[in-house]
Amino acid sequence: MEDYNKIIESLGVRFIKAKNIKLLQSIHIKNFYDVENTVVLLHQGEIAFGAEKEKVKEGEVLFVPGGKLVPLTYGNSSSNVITNEDFVSNKEKYFAVNKDINKIGTLSDSFGFITFEAKVFDSVNFFASLDIPPFILTNTPELAKTINELIVEDLSGLPGKERVIKIKTEEIVVEIIRYILKNRLFVEQLATNSTYFKDPRLIDIFAYIKEYLGGDLSNKVLANVANVSEDYVGQYFKMLTGINPQDYIEYQRMEMAVNLLRTSKKSIREIGAEVGYKDTAYFCRRFKMMFGIPAGKMRRRESLMNI
Repeated sequence: MEDYNKIIESLGVRFIKAKNIKLLQSIHIKNFYDVENTVVLLHQGEIAFGAEKEKVKEGEVLFVPGGKLVPLTYGNSSSNVITNEDFVSNKEKYFAVNKDINKIGTLSDSFGFITFEAKVFDSVNFFASLDIPPFILTNTPELAKTINELIVEDLSGLPGKERVIKIKTEEIVVEIIRYILKNRLFVEQLATNSTYFKDPRLIDIFAYIKEYLGGDLSNKVLANVANVSEDYVGQYFKMLTGINPQDYIEYQRMEMAVNLLRTSKKSIREIGAEVGYKDTAYFCRRFKMMFGIPAGKMRRRESLMNI
């Protein structure tokens, strides 16, 4: 348990956004994907996920780790089948944001969702590194209460709002990890992480990648950082993390690109260059391959009803 405490203490948690949503029409997103972690609290209606369309019950919480592609259904099983690109581009057709605090949890076909980051040593996406599938948290009324409280706080204009949101986001992350431990879910992945997060050479690699994300991050460079051979560094990294270093680097670059698309007015060309892609066309191809939508549409979704 001490190892898990160390992991929790090392986590840097950052709130992204929270919304209470009224579903306008049923949809099945065959390839839902987001870089951030998402929790969805179903108030009323139907939500299902995965190839088997596992159903979320009212009052339960669905957790989708960042970076996981998953089929996701809002509403009944006879939903319109759409791609993630169509969902992002036309979200206002399917979702309406409910900003009335008094109506949270009372509307039919409604749910709350929160997205957040959780990074170890401010570098490694913790839940993505576990490589765990989306799952339902059952019998967690306190977690549901915290989610609703965070959404209400986000809608308020009260002094100290940001501080309260930060605390409640951290509470949600801790509750998810506690649930995993209590129910002995993904034990092997957790055990692996508790080991490799203590390896100083790997920590040095993570820190170097974060600092020089837009620069040369070839295996030769990483080998020098970790003081191992170039031939061995890829094997070493994958042995400890389950992913080869270049795939990890691309994920980090694309995550930064998404953040820049959402928070800056820089051009696609500028963003691609900043995260390490000299060829804008290649950056755009890789971006669409990873997220299923063009970079421009990823930016557009942030202006659509602010959801």
